[in-house]
Amino acid sequence: MRKKRLVWNTTTSLVYQLVTIICGLILPRLILNGFGSEVNGLVNSIKQFLTVISFLELGVGAVVQSALYKPLSENDTVKLSQIVTSANIFFRKIAFILAVYIVGLLVFYPKIVNAKFGYVYTDILIIAISIGSLVQYYFGIVDMLFLNAAQRGYVQYIPQSISIILNTLISYIMIRYGASIQAIKFVSSLIYLVRPIVLRIYIRKHYSLNYHEKYSAEPISQKWNGVAQHIAAIVLDSTDVIVLSTFSTLANVSIYSVYYLVVSGVKQLFMSLTNGFQSLIGELWARREIDELNRIFGWFEWLIHTGTVFFFGCTGILMLPFVQVYTKGITDANYIQPFFAALITIANAGHCLRLPYNIMILSGGHYKQTQSNYIIAAVVNIIISVIAVNTWGLVGVAIGTLIAMFYQTVWMAIYDSKNLIKWPLRNFIKQCFVDFLTVVIASLITSQLKLTSIEYISWLILAIKTAVVWIIVIWLINLVFYNDKIRHIMSKIGISVVKER
Repeated sequence: MRKKRLVWNTTTSLVYQLVTIICGLILPRLILNGFGSEVNGLVNSIKQFLTVISFLELGVGAVVQSALYKPLSENDTVKLSQIVTSANIFFRKIAFILAVYIVGLLVFYPKIVNAKFGYVYTDILIIAISIGSLVQYYFGIVDMLFLNAAQRGYVQYIPQSISIILNTLISYIMIRYGASIQAIKFVSSLIYLVRPIVLRIYIRKHYSLNYHEKYSAEPISQKWNGVAQHIAAIVLDSTDVIVLSTFSTLANVSIYSVYYLVVSGVKQLFMSLTNGFQSLIGELWARREIDELNRIFGWFEWLIHTGTVFFFGCTGILMLPFVQVYTKGITDANYIQPFFAALITIANAGHCLRLPYNIMILSGGHYKQTQSNYIIAAVVNIIISVIAVNTWGLVGVAIGTLIAMFYQTVWMAIYDSKNLIKWPLRNFIKQCFVDFLTVVIASLITSQLKLTSIEYISWLILAIKTAVVWIIVIWLINLVFYNDKIRHIMSKIGISVVKER
């Protein structure tokens, strides 16, 4: 059953991320063509300011999911109902605060952003974009956390994928027929209201949860101990756009959003392959199946590092050519930023490299013990980004993210080694050396490949050549340093081929 759910979660999550990436590339391009770089920058800036509201979640979401692992493994319906009830009460308070925050944005945001748009234009856009956030925090987020903890994340990925496709089609039609950006975003918010309704129907049908279960003692014992982790996550994801919105221009926000669209898409696509692992590792930790946990963690670390090197190695080579093709014909801003492209790619690769160590900390419930790491990373990112943005602009905010990510990844690996599964630090050091060696060799080879024309077909041919080279280099180097894992994979492939015949 574990394996079946892992496959379902991984597959549907992968499909969802592919849909997100494809539609996420189509829609901004339509907005750029239809409304220009400043409107695109305004939309992305507002989205980022609304993302910051999840700051108020204070990490409770991660703690709720961790708290659910044990009662789920024991099939303790009463305890599950108490946790869900407590979480719902908390998030309804967040929904109220979100409404107040949105009112504040309506008053102050037009003053903060240096743009030509008036109050009415900007405020209507804020309202249109914020509707979906309100509904999610009112009754959608707890159901999502419950399904993730129950290893049934696939239930939410399917309606999410359908919603994204539908939103892209309707937005395309509306843009083509001259609808305003406010009307387009308002319709988008209405489409996304469907997902939380579907999740609630599914849970009521398959689980006997009481959303109004009474309790005397707080069922989420570490409710406030995930604060630092959550703050760091929000800061690392949101600081760059907020700093650019405040201290730079909306044109720079638009440039940043195009590059971030690519690296974020790659990051989310890659992370979708790991979505089933957190609940699996959480269950193994709750049951104290340490030997099996160590075996799975060993594979998990290797797969994450190897996958990150491949995905982001190819991204680093293909990013600039893709942006050249994607922004062809857009002349109101300079989208060709090679140094920024390299830094933002490395920074987001660091986010993925830390996944196995971060997931182990979350699964182990070590929130309070690891707060200092998250706080320091958040502060470092903010300080460096604010100082550097005036001198180096886009590059400055990327440097802040990169340094914070590097610090956090190393710290987490050391912490896990000493305090959780006692994973030897030499394994981490060896893995990082292999990563570095692979990146250097593959980059030297693929940097010689060039885009022959500014067309998608030319970029696709370049992407295929690049991917083939990176796969060969990764395979050969890992055959030397991780011979056992490569041979195991080859044997599995061999077995599959034999069965098919």
